Amino acid sequence: QVQLVESGGDLVQPGGSLRLSCVATGSISRINTMGWYRQAPGKQREWVAIMSRGGGTNYADSVKGRFTISRECAQNTVHLEMNSLTPENTAVYQCYIADVCDLNNAFRPHPYWGPGPQVTVSS
Repeated sequence: QVQLVESGGDLVQPGGSLRLSCVATGSISRINTMGWYRQAPGKQREWVAIMSRGGGTNYADSVKGRFTISRECAQNTVHLEMNSLTPENTAVYQCYIADVCDLNNAFRPHPYWGPGPQVTVSS
């Protein structure tokens, strides 16, 4: 059983910053891929940022230069630093993990999703 605990969602004014955090717990020994998706009102869930165990990162074009993803050395925590926020960034941001090894060292390629903190950018 895997659980993703997220924090950092809040109401922020345009131009402000927020830092989201996600901690993965449960029957996992290694997480190869961690990242963030978001779902805005009336839209489908979309990819925001991803980071591998090796440190490689990829960002959606809409957030490049403003958002930064990072991982703790413990390999079960991921952060998303969001700067220069705009109302278009208002969404439920969901942490996800994928390509997981469980405690028996079995490989689980499918993703796990967090409940998603709400980020609202408004004046």
